Amino acid sequence: MGTATAEQLETLPGVGPVLAAAIIAYRTENGGFRSVDQLREVRGIGDRRFEDLRELVRP
Repeated sequence: MGTATAEQLETLPGVGPVLAAAIIAYRTENGGFRSVDQLREVRGIGDRRFEDLRELVRP
């Protein structure tokens, strides 16, 4: 998450080009991720998607 490219993010379950772009935009605007829980703040990541991703990513 912290340095992943859009292409790398798109390999995660439920992450396509739009969501990958949103994750990168959030990362850029907020100086990165300090915790995986911050993924919940990205538009398009709800509880279910967060649960799918939580164990697969790190800040």
